[in-house]
Amino acid sequence: MHALPDEAADGGPPALRLPFDMAVLEHRPIRTERMVLRPLAASDADDVWEYQRLPEVLRFIPWPERNRTEARGHTELRAGMRRLQADGDAVFLAMVLAGEPSLQEVASGRARPDRVVGDLMVRVGSLQNAQLEVGWVVHPGFQGRGLAAEGAAALLDLAFGRFAAHRVYAHLDARNAASARLCERLGMRREATLLEEEHGEEGWEDTAIYGMLRREWRRLRVG
Repeated sequence: MHALPDEAADGGPPALRLPFDMAVLEHRPIRTERMVLRPLAASDADDVWEYQRLPEVLRFIPWPERNRTEARGHTELRAGMRRLQADGDAVFLAMVLAGEPSLQEVASGRARPDRVVGDLMVRVGSLQNAQLEVGWVVHPGFQGRGLAAEGAAALLDLAFGRFAAHRVYAHLDARNAASARLCERLGMRREATLLEEEHGEEGWEDTAIYGMLRREWRRLRVG
């Protein structure tokens, strides 16, 4: 849990609490009811591959199809993004489910309860205006258990609490009804629909934008 920013600051000039280095969360990861949220690591590649390769995930996430080697390189790239300081900087958190052995540990015969079932993203959208973008992806085999909501709620606490964001937003494929319901469950509002913003394998795709302000998050947290 992170401290609530001073309420008087909600209407004042924006000021993100950056820079931030992911080493902080290696030493003190975020713990939710059922998960540990820690920096994504290159060693998570096997677990990530298990959902990164699935068509039902790729349909709504802007990832191209990759083979196993390419996917490992992609996980290593994201794991190497360790600092938030300037516009466009992003970091990724692994959603580690307690009691679920990781595939790497199972293969090696050293099974340990640390399966990565999804990951979370925070990206600096605007340092000047204290805006952060958030995103998430969860293995379909672990959906329907409230894990995405548990992780995303902790992500909002990180964005508004530790980083003191003024506004947090998410960009979704407009067809992604599950993520839209999650945003609404978190208290985010649908701010806009961008028609035919991107062209994919299925043709032109719309983008839904959900957002929340710090004062709205505060009301939910203290209510």
